[in-house]
Amino acid sequence: MAEDNAPAPAPKKKGKLKLILILTLLVVLAIGLSVVGTLWFMGADIPGLSGGDTPTEEVEEAFVPSGYTVLEKALVTTVQAEGRQRYAQVYLALEAKDQAALDAAKLHMPLLRSQLIGVLAGSDFMALQTPDGRKALADQMLVAANGVLEQEGEPPLSRVLFRNFVVQ
Repeated sequence: MAEDNAPAPAPKKKGKLKLILILTLLVVLAIGLSVVGTLWFMGADIPGLSGGDTPTEEVEEAFVPSGYTVLEKALVTTVQAEGRQRYAQVYLALEAKDQAALDAAKLHMPLLRSQLIGVLAGSDFMALQTPDGRKALADQMLVAANGVLEQEGEPPLSRVLFRNFVVQ
């Protein structure tokens, strides 16, 4: 029994190296997860981290240059004014991405000029003196021109541009 009372040998002190390695591994893992999480939320492309099963590809549209046709003769008409007769003289150019639309505009030019003069004649003199009024007129002319081309089964124009604009 005397042997039982003898103190048991003290357990060996484990080195702190194992604890340091585990803590270092946890810190590196936390840093790695935070970097991956940040990149994922910011939308970076990381293989294998995409949310969907199928890869998504953005299709870049091909650049198509604009083409222009110029109305050589000015559109001249009277415009609405309070008590006085006022005139507007406008030189135009038509813009389209499709050459067929420009060819159609040249083919139907008499009808287009008639519609565009009607739109110009219906304009208010005071509105034509402001940039917003001129922008609105260009938009109205585009709608009228595309209406003519649509009736003829032709592709639409992109814009109506003013080359020269005089109201008096």
